[in-house]
Amino acid sequence: MTGVMLGERFDRAMALAMELHRRHWRKGTTIPYLAHLLGVASLVLEHGGGEDEAAAALLHDAVEDQGGAPTLARIRAELGDAIADIVRAVSDTDVVPKPPWRERKERYLAHLPQAAAPARLVSAADKLHNARAIVADLRVHGEGVWDRFAGGREGTLWYYRSLVEAFQSGGSPGGPPAELVAELARTVGEMERLARED
Repeated sequence: MTGVMLGERFDRAMALAMELHRRHWRKGTTIPYLAHLLGVASLVLEHGGGEDEAAAALLHDAVEDQGGAPTLARIRAELGDAIADIVRAVSDTDVVPKPPWRERKERYLAHLPQAAAPARLVSAADKLHNARAIVADLRVHGEGVWDRFAGGREGTLWYYRSLVEAFQSGGSPGGPPAELVAELARTVGEMERLARED
């Protein structure tokens, strides 16, 4: 059985991710943002992704958080169309400043079922990693965690439940594996359970 070989494109994506996110932390924590990017790349590789998907996972927040369309153009120039197309598909905006939160999320949810399979895999891995972090923080910090998010408690719960439904609805062939979507659904269920206890 042959495994995925991570080569020079992954190295370049890692270097760019470090350049763009080195001085950033996860919301409301002292955890380096790179930990999230590495976690998403790990989930992608663990669920059948290849080098392009793993490289895109490292850069999945670069466009919306680090410069918009010019950053996407840089990714395309340095890493090629395949990786840039995935990053674009998993970005909820390339506009700076960002449009309103709810508008961005509704547009992202509408686009998700039609997105190409590599983008759906990266998106599902990203959302699972985020959902796990929210659940862990709710267990430690309680309801104050919701203050970190633009959507607050209700908006965040709506968004994650809607993401589960979008992934479960099918979409492009070869999207995220069923076990990844099932894990996301379980994690969001736990998030909802903890929210009811607040």
